[in-house]
Amino acid sequence: MLWEGSAGIHPRVKQVLLSFIDSYKCLYRVQTVLETSVKDSKERIMGDQPKFKLLPKILNGGIAGIVGVTCVFPLDLVKTRLQNQQIGPNGERMYNSMLDCFKKTYRVEGYFGMYRGSGVNILLITPEKAIKLTANDFFRHHLTTKEGRLPVQREMMAGGLAGLCQIVVTTPMELLKIQLQDAGRVAAQAKASGQTANIPKISATSITLKLLREKGIVGLYKGTAATMLRDVSFSVVYFPLFAHLNSLGPRKADGSGEAVFWCSFLAGCASGSLAALAVNPFDVVKTRLQLLSKGAGETQYNGIADAILKIIKNEGPKAFFKGGACRMIVIAPLFGIAQMVYYFGVGEAILGYKK
Repeated sequence: MLWEGSAGIHPRVKQVLLSFIDSYKCLYRVQTVLETSVKDSKERIMGDQPKFKLLPKILNGGIAGIVGVTCVFPLDLVKTRLQNQQIGPNGERMYNSMLDCFKKTYRVEGYFGMYRGSGVNILLITPEKAIKLTANDFFRHHLTTKEGRLPVQREMMAGGLAGLCQIVVTTPMELLKIQLQDAGRVAAQAKASGQTANIPKISATSITLKLLREKGIVGLYKGTAATMLRDVSFSVVYFPLFAHLNSLGPRKADGSGEAVFWCSFLAGCASGSLAALAVNPFDVVKTRLQLLSKGAGETQYNGIADAILKIIKNEGPKAFFKGGACRMIVIAPLFGIAQMVYYFGVGEAILGYKK
């Protein structure tokens, strides 16, 4: 030591220095023990939490979307036509009800007419549902507290963020689908007024190329704000409601803790139909704004606020719930089937993951 052999250091100073060094050594040992304990705790916590497997969930979401849309697409077509229908000056309308729309569409366009626009919808629903379902699980996983709890506010946040992510695909998909679905209604209206020469033949490819040529990539995102308003609000309602209803049912016998398939199906149906009805006014506005080819004498809209005001003025508040029952019938089985298929674990089986 510095003071050993030094007669110049006072014994009291030497004692103080020794006490200081001993205290420092003690603090250093305590710090080392604490750092080791914290590190071990973190590793133990991380080890207890299941890892988020992204790829199989994306596959499950895509498969769920394809199966669900294929089953309910004719209902969605009827919903679109009912929402786009505007009442004439003398109260005349093309379709009097959902069943009437079904009958007239089938009579004029046949079985395959009921699937008009399904190709682009099935093609794009794969990434759309994959993003929506996977993003919700991803955000729920990362918003869960250290105690393993997920408050309802965080559930709503996770759902809203999932809805926000999906509009990248949803907006162009809905834009193309609506044109193809509504083409039959516009054609029938033109025939009724004797303007058969002005009926254009359209396809998803021709619409896409025309929009890209005239407006660029931005043309495919017409109605993005309205789509975001509908999808974010839908997801904020749907996902927390589904999670709570799904947690009430019996669990699988394999010890995974997941609900049995029919419970997920029923929870998806109930949550989907209620959320669909809640946001139907936004869906009507979005559908009207995204329609590129209007029928003769139909109103044009310049944005969300303009559409809301004109719909209230010309058709009354009830117009915001046009196609509401049909939309509930569409969304209920769509999300029931999608959630059921999503939890089947097909993606895990294909990739060889342990569920």
